[in-house]
Amino acid sequence: MGDMTLLEVIIIAIVEGLTEFLPVSSTGHMIIAQNVLGVESTVFVKAFTFIIQFGAILSVVVLYWKRFFRLNREPLPEGASAVKRFLHKFDFYWKLLVAFIPAAVLGLLFSDMIDAMLESVMVVAIMLVVGGVFMLFCDKLFGNGSESTKMTERRAFMVGLFQCISMIPGVSRSMATIVGGMAQKLTRKAAAEFSFFLAVPTMFAATVYKMYKLFSEGGTDIIMNNLGALIVGNLVAFVVAMLAIKFFISYVTKYGFKAFGWYRIIVGLVILALLFTGHTLEMA
Repeated sequence: MGDMTLLEVIIIAIVEGLTEFLPVSSTGHMIIAQNVLGVESTVFVKAFTFIIQFGAILSVVVLYWKRFFRLNREPLPEGASAVKRFLHKFDFYWKLLVAFIPAAVLGLLFSDMIDAMLESVMVVAIMLVVGGVFMLFCDKLFGNGSESTKMTERRAFMVGLFQCISMIPGVSRSMATIVGGMAQKLTRKAAAEFSFFLAVPTMFAATVYKMYKLFSEGGTDIIMNNLGALIVGNLVAFVVAMLAIKFFISYVTKYGFKAFGWYRIIVGLVILALLFTGHTLEMA
C-alpha cells in the first residue's frame, strides 16, 4: 500500500479518529504512533496525517447534519434590514465564519513560523504537559456555564481567538476552542459541540492547503500511488471519530476535563522521557 502497510494505515487512522476531537493533542499521539510503528516520516506520510482529517471532519457533519443543513427560521422584528435578515437566516454559518477568521488570517501570515514549530517534538511534549496541568483546574475556573447562554458573534470571535493558540503544536485545537467556549460562559456540552462545528471549516481549509502545496510541489504521483491508503485511512478515521465524539460529549458533560488533564500530562512526560533518554522522535 505504497509508503505504509495496511496495518500502519489503520492504526494511524484510528489514532487520528480517537484524538482529533478530544482535548489531548492529535499531533502528540501521531508522533508516538508513528515512532512506535517505525513509520518513516516521508512526504506522503506527512500528507497522509492531514488528508485523513477529511474523514474525521465528515463524521461531525454526519452526526450533526440537522444543525449543518438547517437555516434559522426564527422570526425577526418587522423592518429589519436585508443584511440583518440574511445574516439571521444563515446565522449558524455566519458564526462559524466569524470564529474561523482569526485562525485563517494568522495561519496565512505566519505559516512558515507554524511549520517550523511543527518540527519540534519538544514543543509538543511541553505543551501537552502545560495544557494538561491547566485542564486539571479548568472546570473549577470556568464552572459549567449556563444553558441560557447563547452563541453570539462576539462569543464566536473569542472562541476563534482561542483557536489561534492551538497553532502551537501540542496545545490541541479541541482543548483551545472548548476552553474558549467555557470562558464565554457556555456549558461544557455547548462548548464542545461548537468546537466540533468549528473544526469543519478549520480542518478542511488546512487539508486543502496542504494538498495544494503537495500538488504544486509535484506530489500528484505520490497521491496516486498511495490512493488506497488514503481511502482506507479516511474511512477508518470517519468511523472512529464518530464513536469518539459520542463518548466525549457523554463523558465531559458528566465528569468534566480532569481525566483528560492527567492523560495529557502522562503522554507529555512519556515523550519527554524518550527524548531525554536519547530516542530520536520524528513529527508525523
